[in-house]
Amino acid sequence: MSVEVERRGRVQVVTLRREAKRNALDAEITAGLDAAMNELEDDPELWCGILTGGPRFFSAGADLAGGVGEPTPRGGTVGLVERRRTKPLIAAVEGFALGGGMELVLSCDLVVAARDAEFGLPEARRGLMPDFGGAFRVAKVLPANVARELLLTTDTLSAERAERLGFVNVLTEPGDALDGALALAERICEHAPLAIRESLSMVNVEIAGDEEEAWARSHAAHERLLATEDFREGIDAFFGRRPPSFRGS
Repeated sequence: MSVEVERRGRVQVVTLRREAKRNALDAEITAGLDAAMNELEDDPELWCGILTGGPRFFSAGADLAGGVGEPTPRGGTVGLVERRRTKPLIAAVEGFALGGGMELVLSCDLVVAARDAEFGLPEARRGLMPDFGGAFRVAKVLPANVARELLLTTDTLSAERAERLGFVNVLTEPGDALDGALALAERICEHAPLAIRESLSMVNVEIAGDEEEAWARSHAAHERLLATEDFREGIDAFFGRRPPSFRGS
């Protein structure tokens, strides 16, 4: 089972369980996340969700060998990133959240992270760009120049810097991110659930707006990159465990 679902009162905890592959996102994770998010949305007894990768890392991103499977009807890519949600979802991050893992975090509403956690969008190292919404969502939660820094250098962003910049809501000691997220979820669940959902809807529409055009541009750019020699070189270098030699073609 690549996705574990647990109930803690009114809180649903969803944990990625593909540790041998550093929680690389594949078709099984997509199916599991989609089912979990459908349950969170549809069950009136669930008021808040938490998404975590376990105690060692959040996710290394998309599985470059097998891919992430087909988009789901309600959740889109990885069953989550194009989903229209009404209930709060908290990311609890230990270790690294990279590429598609970072884009899952960007799909959540709040972020709790261990002090030694890191976030990054390293797709340019493989001749690609973040195509799960990261290329346009990152600038909505981080200052523009920091968003450009992540996209252009592929350097990681430490959790402590991310907290100073307003991306991380709560910092915890290593190993305590899930407990911190549960405490935050319990604070949310103290309040009227319908009022919380209406407030969340209003603020998310104000922040994200209509992403339809952004998704179209993102998909088109991704398709152009898939046809390049640099993309093939990036993937060959990854599996060959060597530095890539890009040519801009």
